[in-house]
Amino acid sequence: MDCETFDVIGRYELDRGMQDKHYDFWWNLPRDYMVSSEWGLPPQFENGVVPADLLSNKYGHRLHFWNLRERRNVQTIDLGANHQMPLEVRPAHDPIKEYGFAGVVADSTNLEGSIWTWWREGGAFHCQKTATIPPESAKKDQLPPLLQGFEAVPPLVTDIDLSLDDRFLYVSCWGTGELRQYDVSDPINPRLSGSVHIGASRARRLILAARDYRGGPQMVEISRDGKRVYWTNSLYSTWDNQFYPDGVPGAMVKADVGDDGGITLDKTFYVEFPEGYRSHQIRLEGGDCSTDSFCYPSV
Repeated sequence: MDCETFDVIGRYELDRGMQDKHYDFWWNLPRDYMVSSEWGLPPQFENGVVPADLLSNKYGHRLHFWNLRERRNVQTIDLGANHQMPLEVRPAHDPIKEYGFAGVVADSTNLEGSIWTWWREGGAFHCQKTATIPPESAKKDQLPPLLQGFEAVPPLVTDIDLSLDDRFLYVSCWGTGELRQYDVSDPINPRLSGSVHIGASRARRLILAARDYRGGPQMVEISRDGKRVYWTNSLYSTWDNQFYPDGVPGAMVKADVGDDGGITLDKTFYVEFPEGYRSHQIRLEGGDCSTDSFCYPSV
């Protein structure tokens, strides 16, 4: 896009390599690379998840690394066909740290979600599964038709976000209604340091002063000081309708972060949206941990 008029002047990639699906992307400007992820092709998501495609591993399962300035794909890492839909990618904010994280929605063999850490070493990118989140068992009559055959609820890792100091990674488990906090001071060994549950099951809907929170933690955003975490509840309307057929009224909630980690749901904070609207992306006034991307390290 033209940087002044925003007119579309052409596509970004000059050489896309193996990349044929797309979702998220992020960059490290001084190190001159970009990373991108995969969801699926339009017929695989516009009308909801296609169970046959999910179970036959036809959704995305690769990460792509690009030379940012030359606009070409320099490396592709396949996470394994069963690791379906690596959606969000979050590099370290400090550009001298050449690593980052990706969240995988579901493993088609056991329904678990996972967190992967990538890093660059010796001129090549590497990637490793560093945390897993198991599904929760449930009775058929408690599940939407899509999941009744499994008798389990997958966590469905739909978003991740990294605090500005690169210490805590927040993971939205949209299927099980859990927001997880991991201490990633050691990026290869994430440590679960906090968790709250809200939404997902009927038993959890009334947690906020009888507010009818439905859906589960979805897009998550962190304040720049790392003390507040906000999240919404809508993924994509057709997917909402599949996993939550009772409806997903638009809402946003908040958790407070302890001085040394841990998160506590703020039961006084609840934003309702007008009927018929759904809540998705969050941007905080003055900057947040998804919009702030540093070009140079701190002194």
